[in-house]
Amino acid sequence: MQVDKLFTPLRVGAVTLKNRVAMAPLTRLRNTEPGDVPTALAETYYAQRAGAGLIVAEGTHISPTAKGYAGAPGIYSEPQVEAWTKVNAAVHAKGGLTALQLWHTGRISHRSLQPDGEAPVGPSAIQADSRTNIRAADGSLVREQCDTPRALEVSELADILEDYRRATDNARRAGFDLVEIHGAHGYLLDQFLSPQANVRTDEYGGSVQNRARFLLEVVDAVVSEWDADHVGIRISPLGVFNGISNTDQLEMALYLAEELAKRKLAFLHISEPDWAGGPVLDEGFRQALRQRYPGVIIGAGAYDADKAETLIRKGYIDAAAFGRSYIANPDLAERLQSGAPLNPPDPATFYGGDARGYTDYPAMNT
Repeated sequence: MQVDKLFTPLRVGAVTLKNRVAMAPLTRLRNTEPGDVPTALAETYYAQRAGAGLIVAEGTHISPTAKGYAGAPGIYSEPQVEAWTKVNAAVHAKGGLTALQLWHTGRISHRSLQPDGEAPVGPSAIQADSRTNIRAADGSLVREQCDTPRALEVSELADILEDYRRATDNARRAGFDLVEIHGAHGYLLDQFLSPQANVRTDEYGGSVQNRARFLLEVVDAVVSEWDADHVGIRISPLGVFNGISNTDQLEMALYLAEELAKRKLAFLHISEPDWAGGPVLDEGFRQALRQRYPGVIIGAGAYDADKAETLIRKGYIDAAAFGRSYIANPDLAERLQSGAPLNPPDPATFYGGDARGYTDYPAMNT
């Protein structure tokens, strides 16, 4: 199939993408600890991928208590802002655009990652059936069961909103073109959405509207700190990940689409469920989503060029984000446009350890 639509410009809020190939946010776990500061390797990694219309940088925790993975970066300190400024300068020098994914992991965490060894937080004190990455005694990354969270008090939510505002300001100062709120994949905001993780009996639990309340408050806080044209959000409707299954949450998915449409954000980023073993989104869902959300939709999850082109032509999405294939192919956009073969993804490069996912893949023959 010709991929003509995939390589046309697209206005996304305050910026215009040179093509509709986005780089999905990818958990790298290769940042300096203590301090959670990106390294010079991140400058190389992201600059290599500047051919994307938009790079959504890896999930970046908004505060020390938001951290859920050893080796993940932050956006709450000046050294972090300085390091991200260098990353953005490297990408911008090659004509790329960047968004930072604002991340609170909630219960997908471990006491060893939390300040003073405290329990992580969540909407309710329900342990996730999931594991996370922590440091072993030798400094290597190992997978461990997530700890049982402490249920957040209503009075604490205002502090988390302030963390999101501060992180947004820091991302803007660091030179990011946009921010993306992480509302997907079983992390804090998705935990509030899910009746499996949220059994609250106050105004943040129970009904669809109550469970969506905190996510929408976060959106409004981030928009108030910057503006809607610089803010996107990622959600995972009907997704299965990190001990949460949303496969029966169609009402929630469509309610969120309607509420987010009212806010006129730069984009809605849909992480589709099939990449993690969930169902394939059918035509009926895509039509219902588009009916409720007329703005820019970025699709992600097991995409190739043909799937992206087909869904853009049908009007169900406006751009497509690629993940694992972008780790293995720094020049993915160029390869997709020319029809060149792709390097196969190597699981050894997905998280910590082998750093070949940054720099050491074969270049495209030209």
